[in-house]
Amino acid sequence: MKNVASFLALVMLLSVASSGIASPLRSGFYAGGFLGASVPEKSEVTTIDFSDDRIFEDRVRWDPGMYIGGMAGYDFGYLRLDGELSYRHSEIGAVTDAEGFRFRNPDGDIGALSMMFSGFLDIHNATAVTPYLGGGIGFSALRLSDTFGVDTRGSVQRVLLYEEDDDTVFAYQAGAGFQIALNEPYSLDIGYRYFGTDTARFGRGTTSETSLRYRSHNGLIGFRVDF
Repeated sequence: MKNVASFLALVMLLSVASSGIASPLRSGFYAGGFLGASVPEKSEVTTIDFSDDRIFEDRVRWDPGMYIGGMAGYDFGYLRLDGELSYRHSEIGAVTDAEGFRFRNPDGDIGALSMMFSGFLDIHNATAVTPYLGGGIGFSALRLSDTFGVDTRGSVQRVLLYEEDDDTVFAYQAGAGFQIALNEPYSLDIGYRYFGTDTARFGRGTTSETSLRYRSHNGLIGFRVDF
């Protein structure tokens, strides 16, 4: 979270330094798209095996992955409200159990298809660069794939760690960035988003249920058109 605070502080510092003369304001609809990278935080994963009443606690490290999406909304001048549809995807990098054993060659992934409703405060100034801050809430459909790992304790064997399933949960995000005005009505967006979800439960109604919370740091470069 130190990186988040540093980035937000930088946005505020630059906005104050450049706010001597207000840039012209305009209102209207806008739309755009973006592409970026997602760096998930480590997840504490709990799996309950109801067939023999065992509980497994793992820590999962995710590899950096893709982040892509689009949005449309209305600009009121200083305030923007929009709806965003985005997708994040990451491969599993490591799985370590509660005893510290790390499974070899983990094979699995997670995807998050999210619909978010957000508000952003634009800090207009005399330059072509407009800092912004904001956040929003929505929901995310998380899909966890069949996940395997090699257990080298005793006889070496490839085991199924988590079964494939999906769950839709509450999601939230907060972020900041800069809009860079190009030839009207186009602009470039360079931003950061912190994204998180409520606990997702995979395998409900089966003999094995896996639960986790998904959180990630996301950087993006986007393109926006004002109407």
